[in-house]
Formats: sequence, C-alpha cells, structure tokens
Amino acid sequence: MVRRIKAGTHIHEHRGWPGFRRDRARIAARLVDIRHRQGRLIGRIDCLGFQLRAEAVLNTLTEVVLKSSEIEGETLDRDQVGSSIARHLGIDIGGLTPADWHVEGVVETMLDATQRYAEEDNESPKYREGSIRAA
Repeated sequence: MVRRIKAGTHIHEHRGWPGFRRDRARIAARLVDIRHRQGRLIGRIDCLGFQLRAEAVLNTLTEVVLKSSEIEGETLDRDQVGSSIARHLGIDIGGLTPADWHVEGVVETMLDATQRYAEEDNESPKYREGSIRAA
C-alpha cells in the first residue's frame, strides 16, 4: 500500500517520522525500470548532434536552477539563468541577457554540484581546506 503525501506537508510532520519503512524489492524493481529508461534516453541524446545536445544540457540545467530556487522560495529570471549557464559552459546562444550577481552565484553553485563535483584540486577558495567555517 502506498501512502500519498499531502502537498505542503513537511517530512518531519509525517506519522512515523523518522522510522520509515520501505519495501526493498519494490524499490529495486522501480529503479531497474528507471535505469533502463535512463539508458534509452542517453542513447537518444548521443544520436543528437553537438548543438542539439548542448541545447538539451542548457535547457535541463536552466530548469534545475529555476526549480531548485523555487524550492528555496526564490524566483529567478529564466533569461538571466539561461544566459549565465550558457556563458559558463561556452555555449553560443546569441543575445545573452546580463545576469545579476545573485543569479551568477546560484548558477556557479549548481554547476559546481552538477558538472565539477569530481574535481579534486580546484583552486577556488570555497574548496580549500578550512575555508568554510560554521557561523
């Protein structure tokens, strides 16, 4: 039996928090299906030309940044986000919209998380040991 979560309900408000139960076999079956579909999608994307693939990445990352910001209660300008991502990835989209410093920061953070997560010797101050301190 699947229990649906009411929209607007926080996870800590659920009955049974934090002792969740899961059916591993049922989850595994769903993950197998999702992984299969993901593989098919990746295969289709590989068949696209470079420009179409770059556009798909740009559109996907733009949506990720916008939706993530919405979750945090912020509404960012779609054109600024798209232009900032294109600029960071070196994608020529023509007529770039200037992005304010806040949008640039959000985009850089998202690109670090999604594109540069495996870089070990990033010279950026935010990666240096001890550069992030608790307040």
